[in-house]
Amino acid sequence: MPGLGSHTEISFAGTFVSSAIAACFAEFCTLPLDTAKVRLQLQRKASSTDGAVSARYKGMLGTIATIAGEEGLPALWKGIVPGLHRQCLYGGLRIGLYEPFKMFIIGSYLFGDFPLIQNILAALLTGAIAIIIANPTDLVKIRLQAEGKLPPGVPRRYSGAMDAYSSIIRQEGLLALWTGLGPNIARNAIINAAELASYDQVKLTILAIPGFTDNALTHILAGLGAGFFAVCIGSPVDVVKSRMMGDSTYRSAVDCFIKTLKTEGPIAFYKGFLPNFGRLGSWNVIMFLTLEQVKKILRG
Repeated sequence: MPGLGSHTEISFAGTFVSSAIAACFAEFCTLPLDTAKVRLQLQRKASSTDGAVSARYKGMLGTIATIAGEEGLPALWKGIVPGLHRQCLYGGLRIGLYEPFKMFIIGSYLFGDFPLIQNILAALLTGAIAIIIANPTDLVKIRLQAEGKLPPGVPRRYSGAMDAYSSIIRQEGLLALWTGLGPNIARNAIINAAELASYDQVKLTILAIPGFTDNALTHILAGLGAGFFAVCIGSPVDVVKSRMMGDSTYRSAVDCFIKTLKTEGPIAFYKGFLPNFGRLGSWNVIMFLTLEQVKKILRG
C-alpha cells in the first residue's frame, strides 16, 4: 500500500529514528498551539462580581497573545524539553511499531492494501504501548505548560523538566509519573488510530484521483485529514487527560468526566477545539511531510 511503510523496506531502527526526528520537528513548530490548547482545557468557568461569566483565555489567538504578553514569548514553548522527550519515545514507537503490528495482525500472505479495520487495530495497540512508556514525559510537559503567570514572590512549582521529574518522584512517589495513564492510553490510542489509519486511507483516496501522485501535496492533504479526524474523535478524552495531569484534585478519569460534565456541560469536552485542530492539523502536516522526506533519504 502507498502508506507509511511503502516502496522499499526500512528497518525498525530506521523507522523509529525517522519517526522520532519528524515528531520532534513537528513538536517544536506547533508547541505554542498546544500550550494554548492546554490552558483553554484547564480553564474553568468563573463568575465576575456582576454575575457575568469571565474567562482569562479567549480563543486560540487570544490565548497565545495573553500568554506572550503576560509571561513573555518563550512561555509559549513551556514544556518543550519533556515534549521532545515524549516525541522521541512516543513518536518513534507508535509509528515504528505500526507496520510490524499490521503484518502481525494480517499475516504476511496479504497482497495489496491493508483493510481499514486492521490499520485501526494496529494503530490502537501501538498508541497504547507507546504512551505507557512515554506517560511520565507527557505528565511533566502538561504540568509545565499549565503553570501561568505567578504573583510576585511566588516561586514556580518546577524550575525545569528534570526538576519536575525528580520533584514528582520525591514528593508524590514513582508511580505518580503515570498519573492519568488511563485517559492518556484512551486518548493516544484513539488519536493514534485516527491519525495513522486515516492518513493511510486519505492518502489512498487522494492517489486514486487522476493527476495526484505520491508527492508533498498529497502528504499535506492526507496530514490535514488525519489531524481533523484525530481532533473530532479524541477531543473529549484529551480534555480529561489534560485536566487530570494539570490538576490533582480529580480522583479518577470518571470523576473528572462527571465533574466536568456537571459543572460545565458537554461543550466543555470540546474546549480548545480550534487550537487543538490548529495544533494537530499543522502537527500532522509537518510530521508526515517530514517523515516521508526522511524515509526517502533513508531509502536513497
